[in-house]
Amino acid sequence: MAKYGKETDAKWQKKWDDTGLYKFNRERSAKKFYCLEMFSYPSAANLHVGHWWNFGLTDSYARVKRMQGFEVFEPMGFDAFGLPAENFAIKTGVHPRDSTMQNIATMRGQLRTMGAMFDWDYEVVTCEPDYYKWTQWLFLKLYERGLSYRKEAPVNWCPSCNTSLANEQVDGGACERCQTEVTKKHLTQWFFKITHYAEALLAGLEKLAWPEKTKTMQKNWIGRSTGASIRFAVTDSTAEIEVFTTRADTLFGCTYMVLAPEHALVDVLTAPERGDEVKLYREYVNRQSEIDRLSSAHVKTGVWIGAHAIHPLTDDHLPIWIADYVLATYGTGAVMAVPAHDVRDFAFATQYGLPITRVIGRATPEVDDTLPFVEDGILVNSQAWNGLTSPAARERIVEQLAMSDQGRATVNYRLRDWLVSRQRYWGAPIPIVHCASCGIVPVPESELPVLLPYNVDFTPDGQSPLSKSEEFLRTPCPQCGIEARRDTDTLDTFVCSSWYYLRYPDNRNASAPWDPSHINRMLPVDMYVGGPEHAVMHLLYARFITHALCDMGYVNFTEPFKALTHQGIILGADGEKMSKSKGNAVSPDAYIDIYGSDVFRLYLQFGFNYLEGGPWSEDGIKSVARFVDRVERLADRVGELERGARPESLGPAEREVEYVMHNSTKSITRDIETFGFNTCISRLMELLNSLNRYDTEAERKHGGFMRETFAIFVRLLAPFAPHLAEELWAGLGHQNSVHLQEWPQHSESALVKDTVELAVQVNGRIREKILVPSDVDEEAIKAAALSAEKVAPFLQGTKIHKVIVIKGSLVNIVVKPE
Repeated sequence: MAKYGKETDAKWQKKWDDTGLYKFNRERSAKKFYCLEMFSYPSAANLHVGHWWNFGLTDSYARVKRMQGFEVFEPMGFDAFGLPAENFAIKTGVHPRDSTMQNIATMRGQLRTMGAMFDWDYEVVTCEPDYYKWTQWLFLKLYERGLSYRKEAPVNWCPSCNTSLANEQVDGGACERCQTEVTKKHLTQWFFKITHYAEALLAGLEKLAWPEKTKTMQKNWIGRSTGASIRFAVTDSTAEIEVFTTRADTLFGCTYMVLAPEHALVDVLTAPERGDEVKLYREYVNRQSEIDRLSSAHVKTGVWIGAHAIHPLTDDHLPIWIADYVLATYGTGAVMAVPAHDVRDFAFATQYGLPITRVIGRATPEVDDTLPFVEDGILVNSQAWNGLTSPAARERIVEQLAMSDQGRATVNYRLRDWLVSRQRYWGAPIPIVHCASCGIVPVPESELPVLLPYNVDFTPDGQSPLSKSEEFLRTPCPQCGIEARRDTDTLDTFVCSSWYYLRYPDNRNASAPWDPSHINRMLPVDMYVGGPEHAVMHLLYARFITHALCDMGYVNFTEPFKALTHQGIILGADGEKMSKSKGNAVSPDAYIDIYGSDVFRLYLQFGFNYLEGGPWSEDGIKSVARFVDRVERLADRVGELERGARPESLGPAEREVEYVMHNSTKSITRDIETFGFNTCISRLMELLNSLNRYDTEAERKHGGFMRETFAIFVRLLAPFAPHLAEELWAGLGHQNSVHLQEWPQHSESALVKDTVELAVQVNGRIREKILVPSDVDEEAIKAAALSAEKVAPFLQGTKIHKVIVIKGSLVNIVVKPE
């Protein structure tokens, strides 16, 4: 056969396209297997190793499913809106649509040369109007349901560029463009009410075949806490401060209160004489990121605002502070500070000389209750509740607070509502009109999509780019008809990717986002593959959207992805993350030009644990190329052998090959389910070695047996090297595609050997290897070992002390001098 190379790839890709081999058959959707890779952002003109690592290897998994009889649906598309294209436009003047569509055209061509089973008839591109029309529809449905709303919220703000910044644009607290210190600015923005589904999102995790680490991350992000809501009155004010705590048993240890500097009550409660200091401090905190403020290494700071709260059980006056370690976006934005029993409160109280009162002591003498003591224990200094255990005290104290309407048992969630507004251009416009007479008015569905205008000024000047586009901004109010203004924010790109898996199967539907009867057959996704960095953003948002759509009756399932796999990361040869600046990036094209795409794919499969990744190796890909050479040589050898029928009875040499073949089939079938590509390729190498040994060592070779076994090898190889396997299959005389063949099945009976090889040791050193029947008893094994020809010399002049038999492995003869 001709030597495998990229010409082989081109040959078979053309044939696949011409025959429509991988077209999804909707008539067989009852047997569907929806295999989905997280789609990519077209931010670069060329595919990199990460694309191959995700798409190529997942395609091999999907190919096995296809050969197992499933109607595999494996679509591909592009997550095309986003900040990089807009930044590129600001720097170069190249319009985001132009650069994005050019990159998509390039990447689409390169993805085709990968030889994957992508059915391009189902492509989605999120920046196209026929897609974002339905993203806007989704926004309107959530709005109708009360799950989309507006409120004021802080954004990162660069006073030099005079614009808002995404978190990704803030580098060490400074603007990535001009290095000016970033502050916070409050703007009215749109939110999705994901908190409404906090409990459902927690409960849904239990039935998902996802990595436990990812499920734990989502559980922690949602952050369900059972505790109490407690209200503190304020002296000389009608205001109240509400806090949530899981430690109501420590209430008598509360010696001061802390508000987040952004809390609305700060403006209300700050004493006039404290106003200047409070203002300066809030400006200082505005320049800090939330991550810095929550860091355990960060020195906590704060100021007293000149007001006091009233303790609900003691009537003590508690000074009210603002401090950077309390965030407005978490809980109520206020905490009751108990420095004796909280690490952060203890550090803050020590720094500012605030009272520290122990109210929890150790329950047993061996417990170290040095302050801050944060464990449960026995109450002290707590009036009538002294002597109670912490759990009992929590219940009794909350009951007492409830009697005076100052507290209640409640459940709190760490999860915050999803801020979806972006003061950017390159995103889906929010389908809302603001009318001086009617207020907020949704755009009617019949007028969707609200098109993103092309001619827009991107220069950062403190305004949203869309607010400077008169053709976009001015529009009649859908209700009263007077001139109104469109909303000038765009949607977070995570909104686009929160539902794309629903659009793929019905991507050309112009009258609805999808046909429910078809989608309910096609979804949920059976296997979803992508990076773990999406655990608490994209994956959580997609689950929320699906839960909401189910409640609205648009789908009949709540979870979008039944099973999930995270791939590891391919590092540079130096063990560092690949980057152009480090000079350790690997270009797939360079290797594919030399070896062909299947060698590149095989190396990624064999050289790494898919779930972990690892450093690139030049020697590794050369080793895989040699493996392919050996496969081709064996194919040539099989072609030379006579085409006789398989022998009716197999000799020992054939049975050994058959054992390896069935063991390989069983192992590959098992390991592919957990993306164990490296062990799958190892089993293929073992089978190839077995066939080569048979060819070179068997006294009498059966051409029919060898040809039949090699055909099974090719079928096993097909998902992992699809072009090479097609060439080999055709070389065996087959006219139809190897990818239309059934996946090989193993036989358990073939895995039971007639004979087993045992090592024979004398005093722990191997002296001989013997073959014995697999069902022989222990006494017969001992006799065979003692009579072995090469063992006899080592037994002369000795006394046999004992013979140890480890069935299926070895015999150890322990001797002593006579």
